[in-house]
Amino acid sequence: HLVSQVMSGVTTSLRFPGQLNADLRKLAVNLIPFPRLHFFMVGFAPLTAKDSKQYQSLTVPELTAQMFDAKNMMAASDPRHGRYLTVAAFFRGRLSMKEVEQQMVDIHKKNSSYFVEWIPHNIKTS
Repeated sequence: HLVSQVMSGVTTSLRFPGQLNADLRKLAVNLIPFPRLHFFMVGFAPLTAKDSKQYQSLTVPELTAQMFDAKNMMAASDPRHGRYLTVAAFFRGRLSMKEVEQQMVDIHKKNSSYFVEWIPHNIKTS
């Protein structure tokens, strides 16, 4: 269930209209500045149980906080012990893109030590 949810989320831009419409190769090229730095780490929010019948409405700040939380990463690593080169954040549902963009700017400013400074504009949203 979890793998299918994550793959559905990662390929959303291929299946629905949005700002980051591309194929997976273009996505990889844009996210990987140098071939040797090629490790993807997927953060997914909200995490729900397979049999969960209740839907919970979350705010943009709650979703972005969960997305960058180590407990929501699909790899056994703590992103606080490394640095992000680039970020692609895909949001689904009725959200204000202005609010999403502002939240990502706030995350970047608040956690600037977790992002490399030599790649400008390294967060993309859709």
